[in-house]
Amino acid sequence: MKTLYLRNVPDDVSERLASLAAREGLSLSAFAVRELIQASRRADNLALLGELADLEVSAQDVVAEFQAARSAR
Repeated sequence: MKTLYLRNVPDDVSERLASLAAREGLSLSAFAVRELIQASRRADNLALLGELADLEVSAQDVVAEFQAARSAR
């Protein structure tokens, strides 16, 4: 495993992260690693979207269907 050192973290950001970590009973380091893991998983999202089948449904059609369903309630 690699070790990362973060520099130039603004004081307010550091304080908020420490507060969030404390709320969850985690050390700041454990909390930061967890958040970085979650953020790194988003790197693959574009590739996943590219692999989806194109159903040739326009965004306008999707919005129209939602609006029709909403007004039917």
